[in-house]
Amino acid sequence: MNPLSSPLHAIHDAMAEACRRVGRCPDSVQLLAVSKTQSAAIVDQAAMAGHTVFGENRVQEARDKIALVKEKGLVWHLIGPLQRNKVKVAVGLFQMIQSVDSLELAQEIHRRMPPGKAMPILIQVNVGGEVQKSGLAPGDLENILIAMARLPGISIQGLMTVPPLFEDPQATRPYFRALAALSRSMRALSIPGVSMDTLSMGMSHDFEVAIEEGATMVRVGSSLFGVRNG
Repeated sequence: MNPLSSPLHAIHDAMAEACRRVGRCPDSVQLLAVSKTQSAAIVDQAAMAGHTVFGENRVQEARDKIALVKEKGLVWHLIGPLQRNKVKVAVGLFQMIQSVDSLELAQEIHRRMPPGKAMPILIQVNVGGEVQKSGLAPGDLENILIAMARLPGISIQGLMTVPPLFEDPQATRPYFRALAALSRSMRALSIPGVSMDTLSMGMSHDFEVAIEEGATMVRVGSSLFGVRNG
């Protein structure tokens, strides 16, 4: 039996139950398996268990891993910080970049995309105001979003956040609620070419709270793969 089948089913069950608690359809939330520091063989196991969407933190690690993964047709998201000198490689590896945290980075992604192509992105928002974390300040989002929307090489799909870490998952609720409110505010602007359909928030310890507050994508690693190796 595939060792990842049981934890994968358990995560989907917990996601569905969180949806039911707030009257949401379980199909409205997507699971992103955070495969950073996991081997290509482990990714293959997850794929054989039926999972196809994976998140990586580092461009170099992802490039090496993707080359070794045997299963085809997988979808890869970048969820970690992206340096502008790695953008050229990143746009050839990933189907979405979730960690766009500046207009300058968005411009570089736009510049590196082939003519007629647009990279789906999420804008990372630092809802906790933590100096050690990446992300736009909530108050800066509107003006930068309007500027990013003028770049045909990117396709804005929504928002992402990494809230402060608390032992009690309930303590993250105000941060998830704040990002959901920001998403609604940005949607109300009706900026041409901008979608707010994706709200990426919640990890292994707090994804159920994130779903209750409106997450459409949760990023789960240790609950699926076990504690990371690095």
